This record gives sequence, C-alpha cells and structure tokens, in this order.
Amino acid sequence: MYTIHATSQANPPCWALQERHLIDTMNRAAVEYVERYTRPDGTFVWRDDWPGLDGSDDGYESYTSFPLFYALGGGEHIHELARKQWEAVTRQFTGFGQVYNEFDAYYDWMHHGESSLYLYYLALADPHALRDRDRALRFAGMYMGEDPEADNWDSERKLIRSPINGSRGPRFEMSAVDWVTHRPVLAEYLAPYEDLAPELATNPLHKVNWNDDAIFAEVLKLLNQRMARGDVPLNLTSTSLITNAYLYTGEEKYRQWVLEYVDAWKKRTAQNNGITPDNVGLSGEIGECMNGKWWGGYYGWRWPHGAVNILEATLIAGYNALLLTGDESHLDLIRSQLDLLWSLGKEEDGVFKIPARHGDCGWFDYRPPDPRLYIHLYYVSQQPQDRERLNRLPGREQWAGSSRFGKGAQYHPAAWFAFNEGDNPDYPERVLEAHYQEVCRRMELLRNDHGDPNQWDVHHWQEINPVACEGLVQLMTGSPGVVYHGGLLHCRVRYFDPVNKRPGLPEHVAAMVLTVNPDNVVLMLVNCDPVQPHEVILQAGAFGEHRFTEVFPIGEDRPVNLKSFVNGPHVQVQLHPASQVLLRAKMDRFANKPTYAFPWETAQEDIH
Repeated sequence: MYTIHATSQANPPCWALQERHLIDTMNRAAVEYVERYTRPDGTFVWRDDWPGLDGSDDGYESYTSFPLFYALGGGEHIHELARKQWEAVTRQFTGFGQVYNEFDAYYDWMHHGESSLYLYYLALADPHALRDRDRALRFAGMYMGEDPEADNWDSERKLIRSPINGSRGPRFEMSAVDWVTHRPVLAEYLAPYEDLAPELATNPLHKVNWNDDAIFAEVLKLLNQRMARGDVPLNLTSTSLITNAYLYTGEEKYRQWVLEYVDAWKKRTAQNNGITPDNVGLSGEIGECMNGKWWGGYYGWRWPHGAVNILEATLIAGYNALLLTGDESHLDLIRSQLDLLWSLGKEEDGVFKIPARHGDCGWFDYRPPDPRLYIHLYYVSQQPQDRERLNRLPGREQWAGSSRFGKGAQYHPAAWFAFNEGDNPDYPERVLEAHYQEVCRRMELLRNDHGDPNQWDVHHWQEINPVACEGLVQLMTGSPGVVYHGGLLHCRVRYFDPVNKRPGLPEHVAAMVLTVNPDNVVLMLVNCDPVQPHEVILQAGAFGEHRFTEVFPIGEDRPVNLKSFVNGPHVQVQLHPASQVLLRAKMDRFANKPTYAFPWETAQEDIH
C-alpha cells in the first residue's frame, strides 16, 4: 500500500479540535441516552403493546446513527451499543407484531427504507458479523422469490406485488387495525381519492376525516380496491436491500436483480409518455386498479408528499445501479422526472415553483424546487448536464446559511455544497458548532423528560438521540449524506484505523474534505496528538468502488522521484505527532467492484 509520511508540525486548526470534541461528546452522550430510555436488556421503557403496521421503523431510527458514528470514528462501545440496540428493537417489535423473521412483516418502502439504514450502517461498521451477513442475504431473498413466506416478487413481470410488503409477503387487503395509529395523522392530509367527497371536484386539497368511522370504512375499502395490489415507484428503494447483499457477497444474481428492476421502471416510464407512473397492476398494466389513471397510487403523484417520494426512489435506484455497473446512464430516470417537473414550472408571487402533485384536475401544489435532490444527483454523477440542472435553481446565494436539521438529525446539504464551491468558507466551524449545539439541546430534552412512557408516541426517542453525525459525514467524507428513506452511503473517501483494525478515524485524528471535483478531492488530515504518531488508511469510496490514481501533498516541495502514482482504492498516511497534511487525491470513479471488505483483506477487482 502506498504510504505518505506527514511530518509538518503546526497547531491544529479550530475545526480539527471541534471535530474531535464533538466525537468525544457524542461518545459520552450516547451512553446516557441509552441508559435513560432502556431496560437492562436494551428494550425501550415503554408500553406493553403497540398496534397497527407502523412503528418498528421508528424504533430502529432511534439508534440508526450509532453504527454510522462508529464507522466514522466513534468509540468501540458505540459499536457494541449499536448491535445490542438493533437486537433489542427487533425483539420488542416482534413481540408487538410489526416484525416477523427479524424484518417488518408488512409495510411500505419509505418506512422499510428508514429502518434498513441501520442494517447498511452495521455492515459498514463490521462486515464480518456472520449474523448480519445472514440477515442481509435472507432479507434480500424475501424480494427475489427465495422465501416462500415472502412472495413479494413477480420474476416474469419484474414487479413487486404490493406497495405493502415484507417478511410475510404482499398485503393485498389491509385491516382497520393496520391503520389505527395513522388515522389521526391522515385526517390532516388531503383526501386519498377524488370521488370521496363532492368538494374534491373543485378543491383537490380537500380533507376527509379519517377519524370518522363511517368515512374511514369507505377509505379503507377503496385503499384495498385501488392501492393494495401491484407495484409502485416507492418499491425501487428495495434496490438498496439487494445491493447490500451484493456488497457482502459479490454474487451476480443480486446485481442482475437490481438492473432488471430498474430497467422495468424505465420501460414503464417510456410507455407512459415519459412520466413515471405511480401504480402498475399485477398484470403489469399501468393504472390497472385506478381506472386507467397513471396517478393516484400509494405514495404516488397525488399522495401528500407528492413528487418527492418518487424522485427519491428513482435517485436511490439509480445510485445503486451506477455503483454496480459504473454506468451513470442509470441516473436518466430521475433526470427525466426532474426535467418534466421543471418544464411545468411557473412563477407565483415572484417565486419560481414546480408542481409536486397530480390528480384529476391536473398538476397542482406548486412548490419551490428543493436543491437537495439536485445536489445528490450532481454529486454522484459529476456530469455537466447535472451541473446545469443545479445552476438553474433560484436562490443559490442563500445556500450558505440555509442548512437545518430534519428528522433523524438529517442536515440539509445546501451549506455543504456552497462550501465545496468556495462560497461558504466558515462552514467547517459552523457545521460542527451547530451539531454540538444540537447535542446539547437533545441532552437538555433528555434531562427534562419526565412524562409517562405509556403515553409516549413511537417517534419519541429518535428526536432525542444525541448522536447527530450527518455534519461529520459531510465534512469528513465529502458527501451530502444519505438519502434518508433508504439510500446507501455514497462518498468519495472513508477512513480506517490500521493499528486497531477497525473503520473510522483513529483517536486524536481529524479529517476534512475541502473540495470535491470530478476527478479528485482535496482533503486535510490533522493529528491533534502532540505525543503519539497515528496511522490512517484512506479508501476511495464508501465501498472501495473508486480507484486512486495519484495522491500527493499540496504546498510542499516534492522530490522528482516521489512515488505518488497509486492505482488502487487505498492509501496509507503516517501522521507524526502534531502534524497535518493537505492532500490532493486523484481518482477514477466507479472503477472497482464495490465491497464491504476492509482495506487489509481485499484485492482490487475491476468492475468491468
């Protein structure tokens, strides 16, 4: 492995000390959080039953950040807690009835995607855990026709047979109990169908009261008639689950499944005049259960979330297909939908907006375009056409100060992107300060949480979890982070500790990616320890999918004979005490076969 020696001593920059302080703080806060809310066996101190199909995803989301934090450099005890808490959530929600065979019995892929992030991060933390590997293959088999109890997949028509699916197979008929916890929430949304009330003829945003038993009975009947059978774009998020199995094994059957399923949705989009239909019947016919309408399906164009779920699912699937092939044309599906919505845009009150939803009345619910998906698309493709899509977005001058926390401590990538473009120089210090303040805020919530656990909602803990590390992902790996509803981590660099044989930065070491370019990144490594040297391995890509071609220090005189040509996914850096180094790492992207294997145990394998 090519090795770089960093000998230049200097006082560590403020961001490096902040980064290490944030890591140390979350290492301690996580322990107090778990002790406050769990029994000795790890289960939540909570009620004895929880009805309906919803909930287990929120249980997992309460700890999803733990294995990711460990993979970045969190303490070994965080890794132990991550595994204990996954088992505890699985055990507790199996008792409630939402989980069967260690996977959601039946739910949709927005929620499956949220809970599966935990599994993907556990694989990054330690791909050698045999129980995790077994689960990854079993869970993938539930969507590939390998599990007779989970008959989710139609191999002939290349479709997932219901929007509500899981370890018990497709759920073609939902019960009132399934929706019991959702009824109060959905009563605040628009009516799911336009023939439920006469007011919908003129007002597509009209609501119907799901809490009224008579109205709900009619809603449930129509849900089962129109939405329970057939495929929806949201199911494309399942490609991450299958890709996860591939990253463990490298078996061609997983790669082939992903490509065939993505291709099936490309064909459906072409068949529907370039618009991705949001419902496909069991026969493969678009609009089969919706009276021929291509809109109105589950989490589809008319759903309260509207376009965002379709766009996220097509982006996630395109990401995965690109990872498995090196072919960026798999991103054409999301490109086509972004361009479609843009072409329908209009100015309202001086603000450019694009439609989020479609119903019998046509396109409606116009909103300003969210830069998040455009940033993700350009980040992974680095293609001029996607740069153009990004450049046309209004309000870019405000991105530097626009980032905010969302569900699960997501952190909007706009400020990170502005930093990468050179427009937000204070971003490193500000993002680390914001995350430290968020940890403090959540710990204050924890200390003042004196309510009755029997009255807590299932989302209670995830908004208090103090391990908020998405800013670290952006800063350290040169990535906007994951697409929260089920995306894998796609990043330019990862770090490993070769001395302790574990992922993440060694203790006392800080890292920052300053710029991400199509063929290189510039990053800084800092050893904050004035006493001991430390070694770090850089990996090109989250899964070694990229290949370093040349890595060299910037700002130093390099001897003519300095060997800087790498031709591999890994580089080792030896940091002398109190040293720091600024590196330019040139790379060929998506050149290697992706794998979860650690750097010291894998041989380079070309993807082609």
